[in-house]
Amino acid sequence: MSLHPLISQLTDAEKATLCTGASFWDLNGVARLGIEGISVADGPHGLRRQEGGEADHLGTADSLPATCFPTASGLASSFDPELLARIGAALAVEARAVGVGVLLGPGVNMKRTPLCGRNFEYFSEDPYLAGELGAAVVNGLQDNGIGASVKHFAANNQEDHRITVSAEVDERTLREIYLPAFETIVRKAQPWTIMCSYNRLNGTYTSEHRWLLTEVLREEWGFQGLVVSDWLAVNDRAAGIAAGLDLEMPTSPDGPARVLAALESGDLDRADLDLAASRVLTLIDRAHASHGPAVVDVDVHHELAREAARRSAVLLHNDGALPLAATGAPIVVVGPFATVPRYQGAGSSRVVPTRLDNALDALRTALPDRRIDYFPRYDLVTAAAAAEAAEVIVFAGLPEDAESEGFDRTVIDLPADQLELLELLRRRNGRLTVVVQAGSAVTLPFADHADAILFAWLGGQAGGAAIADLLSGAHSPTGKLAETFPTDLRHTPAHTAFPGDGLTVDYREGIFIGYRWYETRGLPVTFPFGHGLTYTTFEYSDLEVTVEGDTATARFTIANTGDIAADEIAQVYIADPESEFARPIHELKGFTRTHLAPGESRRLSIELNRRAFAYWHPVKGDWHVEAGEFIVQVGASSADIRLAQTIRLDGDALRRRLTPGSPAGAWLADPDYGPPLRAVLSRAAGGLVGLLLDNPETNPGRYRMLQSIPLDRLGRTGVECDIAAIQEIITAATAPAPV
Repeated sequence: MSLHPLISQLTDAEKATLCTGASFWDLNGVARLGIEGISVADGPHGLRRQEGGEADHLGTADSLPATCFPTASGLASSFDPELLARIGAALAVEARAVGVGVLLGPGVNMKRTPLCGRNFEYFSEDPYLAGELGAAVVNGLQDNGIGASVKHFAANNQEDHRITVSAEVDERTLREIYLPAFETIVRKAQPWTIMCSYNRLNGTYTSEHRWLLTEVLREEWGFQGLVVSDWLAVNDRAAGIAAGLDLEMPTSPDGPARVLAALESGDLDRADLDLAASRVLTLIDRAHASHGPAVVDVDVHHELAREAARRSAVLLHNDGALPLAATGAPIVVVGPFATVPRYQGAGSSRVVPTRLDNALDALRTALPDRRIDYFPRYDLVTAAAAAEAAEVIVFAGLPEDAESEGFDRTVIDLPADQLELLELLRRRNGRLTVVVQAGSAVTLPFADHADAILFAWLGGQAGGAAIADLLSGAHSPTGKLAETFPTDLRHTPAHTAFPGDGLTVDYREGIFIGYRWYETRGLPVTFPFGHGLTYTTFEYSDLEVTVEGDTATARFTIANTGDIAADEIAQVYIADPESEFARPIHELKGFTRTHLAPGESRRLSIELNRRAFAYWHPVKGDWHVEAGEFIVQVGASSADIRLAQTIRLDGDALRRRLTPGSPAGAWLADPDYGPPLRAVLSRAAGGLVGLLLDNPETNPGRYRMLQSIPLDRLGRTGVECDIAAIQEIITAATAPAPV
C-alpha cells in the first residue's frame, strides 16, 4: 500500500493521535490540516447510535431509535444473500442519516458450540454460508456509502474468558473453519475495516498477531483496508502497530504517548506508524467522500424487517397443524413472548427499535373470524385451560439474560417451567403448536409430540407480525437451519474442551464442528443443518455435473409438487470419500434459493470452484485438491440428500520431500524415484515384495505394512532385497542440489 499523500505533512504526534480513538465512538482528525474525524457505531442488525454524554460497550445506555432487523443467526436461515444486501443498504441509509461513517458488523465467527453467549450475532456453524452472507451485508453497506467492520478476527468463539484466553488451534482447522468466512468477505467485498478480537491465538494476542493481521489478511488475501481493535482489546500498542493493528478504540488517555515513547526507544519503526496513520486517513477520506444526505423511511424499513423475519423463520415440524384455518374453534395462545417478544440479544448490539410488533395482536388481526384467548403464564391454570382447547399455540424461548455478549450459556435447554407445561400438554387431544424465540440452538424434547414447531429466532422489531404471517398461512415458512440442533449437550463437538481453563482453550475437535461433527461421528440430532419445511412439497431431479479442470457445474431441476407457492433452498455438498487426511462426510459448497408456483419447475445451476474440492494440506502448507473421485450431492438439508453424482478430478501433483526415513509407500509414489525403487524391490529374492507390489489385492494387509516401513529400515525387516541398490536411490534423491 502506498502512503497517504498527507503523511509527509504530519508530525509524529499527529500520526500517533490518528491511530487512537478520539472518544468512545469517534476517530481523531487533524484539525491543523482541516481533516475532520468520523464516527462509528454498533451494530450488526441495527444502528446503536449514542449521542451526548451517553456511551457504553454493554448496551445499557440509551441510543437513538433505529430499525431492529432479525439477528444474524436468524438471517442466516434465510440462505438469501440478496435479502442481506438489502438489509445492509437499509442500515447504510440509517447510519448516514445520523452521521455515522462505519457500522461495526457483521460478525462472522463460527459456532463452535451452541453455548456461546453471542451466537445470536453470528451467522452459522458453516464457514461457506457465513462468508457468502457476510459478503452480501458488506456490499450492501459499502455500495451505499457506509463502511463495514467485519468481526471478530479471529477464533473468538466464546464469551467466557474472551479477553484472557488463548485459542489453541492448528493451522488446518484455522484455514478450513475459522478463517474462510473472513477470507471470502475480503475477496468478494473488500470491507473498509476488519475488527480484531480480544483473545490470544496460539499464545499471541490477535491485536499483536503479525501472521494473522499482515501475512494472511493483507499479503495472502489482499486486504486493503484498516484493522481496528475491538473496544479495549489492545494489549501492547507498539507491538500492535508493528503487527498490523492500525487503530485503537475507544480513546486511550495515554495511547498516543505510548506510541511516541515506542518510536523514541526504537521499539516501533516509523515506517509502521506511517502505514497505520495512512490507513486511518484513507478511511476518513472514504467516509467523507461517500457521506451524502439520507432520509430514513421507517415504514419501508419496518416492512423489510418483517420480510426478513418471515424468510428467516424455520418450520421444523408440521403434522398438519399449520397453517391455521381462517375459521374454527377458539385458539389458546400461551406465554409472555406472544405479547413481549424476544427480538434481540443483550450487549453491544442492543437496538432501540422504531416500533415493536407483537404476535398476539398480529394474529388476531390476521384471523379476525377466530376467537383467540391468551394466557401469559406457564402454570397449572394455563395447562387446565389449554387442555380443553382444540388448538393451542405455546410461545416458548430463552429469557433475555440467557443470551448476551460477555458470558456464555451453561445449558442448551429451554426454561423448566416451559418444558413442564409442554409435558403436561402432551396428553391432550387437540393440536399443539410451539413457537420458539431464541438466538441459538436449543434442545427440543417435545419435538416428538408437538404437532408443529416454528423456530422464529430473534426476529427483530417486526418478528411478531412475521410469526402471524406464517401461522395464518399468508406466507409459507421457507427458512432452513444454519446450525444443527443437537439432542444432548454432551454430543456437541467442544463439550469436553469448552470454555477452557481461563488461560487456554484447546480446539481439539479440529475441523469437525457442527454438522461435520455429528454426521462424521454418526451422532443423532433433533434437526440437521439445512433442515426446514414449507407448506408445499418439492421434487428434485435430473442432476448433471460437468467438469472443467478442477472446477465443476451442477445443474438440476426442482419442481413444486404441492398446492402453495413457496421458496425452496437447495444445497450442494461435496464428499471426498478417499482422502489422504480425515475429512467430514461432506461439506456445503453451494446453495440457491428459488421461488416456485404450484406445479412450476426450474432448472438451476451452481458453480463449484476449485476451493469447493480442496482442503488445507498440513504438509504442503497450501490448499490441495486430491486426484480421484468426489461426490457432488444436492439436498434439502445435510441429512436429506436427493441427488448425487460421482465425478473425477485430476487434482494437484503432490511432491513430498523424501528422506531416508520416509515410508516406502511415499517413495513408491514419487514420480522420479518410485519406478526404479519398484524395479529393485520386484527383483527381491523369493518374490514376496514383487508379488505384493504387482498384486496388492492378494494380501492387502501385508501390502499396507510394506508401505509403512521406513525405506532405510526395509532391509532389516527380514525381507530379502538389494540394500545397496536401495541406498543408491536414497543417495540420489537426498543429495544436495548443485549450487
